[in-house]
Amino acid sequence: MDSADARRSVLLEVMDRWKAAVDAHEPQQVAACFTEDAIFQGLRPYSVGRTGVAQYYDSQPLGLAADYEVLEIRSFAEDVLLGHLSVDFSFTDRPTIPVTLTVVLRRVDGEWSIAHYQVARRD
Repeated sequence: MDSADARRSVLLEVMDRWKAAVDAHEPQQVAACFTEDAIFQGLRPYSVGRTGVAQYYDSQPLGLAADYEVLEIRSFAEDVLLGHLSVDFSFTDRPTIPVTLTVVLRRVDGEWSIAHYQVARRD
């Protein structure tokens, strides 16, 4: 990946698709943002693959919304990007959960998807 703008554009495109699906409570669409073999570490035990991602987001309450800010982007290879983000998960009936999120994006057959996802609570 040649430029910082290109890396940022790729990360934003993937994370905007993820956010739109989270906000719309569309677990299958969230899962479609991930690779078939993605490692997913939410705030509960991890899973591998799209099925686990869909189950995780299906269990989330209606009204969940994700607002994110990109903190860092790194390119490790032509088809691999790392994004480090600050994310606030808000709810209609409980306090917002602030987390840091690290994602590894991988380009497969020309399409960028999340291959690794890990959150940690922020203070």
